[in-house]
Amino acid sequence: MGLCLAMCASLLFGCGSNSSSGSTSSTTTAEQSSSSTTAATDSSQTKLEKATLNVFIAASLSNVMKDLATSYNETQPNVTLQYNADSSGTLQKQIQEGGECDMFFSAATDKMDTLESAGLVVSDTRKDLLENKVVLIKAKGSSTTVTGFENITNAANIALAGEDVPVGKYAREIFTSLGISDQVMSMEINECANVTAVLTAVAEGSNEVGVVYATDAASMSDKVEVIAEAPEGSMKTAVYPVALIKNDKQDSAMKAAAEDFLKYLESDDAAKVFEKYGFTIHK
Repeated sequence: MGLCLAMCASLLFGCGSNSSSGSTSSTTTAEQSSSSTTAATDSSQTKLEKATLNVFIAASLSNVMKDLATSYNETQPNVTLQYNADSSGTLQKQIQEGGECDMFFSAATDKMDTLESAGLVVSDTRKDLLENKVVLIKAKGSSTTVTGFENITNAANIALAGEDVPVGKYAREIFTSLGISDQVMSMEINECANVTAVLTAVAEGSNEVGVVYATDAASMSDKVEVIAEAPEGSMKTAVYPVALIKNDKQDSAMKAAAEDFLKYLESDDAAKVFEKYGFTIHK
């Protein structure tokens, strides 16, 4: 009888021990899962490894993106952002021709559409982030009889971005909408490579008027002034999409940095900086 009692006690002790061990294992797994979720949700709290990103940006984003790089590096000092700023059309072609790029921030949706169709955009990373306005400008303090897009042909000459440049395409859309396209195209036109070149040509007095984004005009308000905004309904909304680009040379540190910087650009903190420079957050 004593032997039987001892055996029963041993069996009961064994069952209790196994149950306790299983419960501990389950609790530990749940804690790890919770910790992992918290880290993923708040990536800005996790210092990233050293990485250099090639970010292709529309020329009209140059000033605001420099500001954003400074603020981003306050929390992620190990990430170096190398900007390649030019017209969106030029950048699109560079990417298609194999230019090493981790992120593309375009001033026009059709350039991003082309890259998506070619399978060069990382799936589910595209975001139509910003909006901008198109304006007609002249040099600060200069005289002109031009009062708006409607009578732009009064100018002796005009600085205009090429039709492959988003702002140049929008300008031509406005002229067509107003029924003055042929007259404008017969003017003396200084066709510029990008919006920055248009802004400089007008600011320096090389051209009487020019067409740029409102944010560009605001960035040189000491040298140029706005004559008028594009008439309501004369053009599609100027939307700026951003997305990650497939890069075969990208390592794990670069991939993590690209994802984190994209997340930062979509944050409320970044939105305040964009708005300070005159952009509108696209809804």
